[in-house]
Amino acid sequence: MATCPECDAEIEIDEFDVDKGDLISCPDCGSNLEVTTTSPVELEAVDEDDDDDDDDDDDDVKDDDDEAEVDDDDADDDDADGEDWEE
Repeated sequence: MATCPECDAEIEIDEFDVDKGDLISCPDCGSNLEVTTTSPVELEAVDEDDDDDDDDDDDDVKDDDDEAEVDDDDADDDDADGEDWEE
């Protein structure tokens, strides 16, 4: 048995079914928890806000780069089409 650090609910976890670093969810409050020790099983709340913010920032940078590349390609295509018409 382990205790949820967020709501103090008793969570039935077999120490042989989990490894240190495994993530589980509290069935009562839904908090995401990380297994910090296996004998006895102890849980720690996972702060997802920091992880999500970092991931979002990385995605934004990639999206901006992708858009810039697409714009450059489109400009080259327009120039090539314009030259064909002038001849």
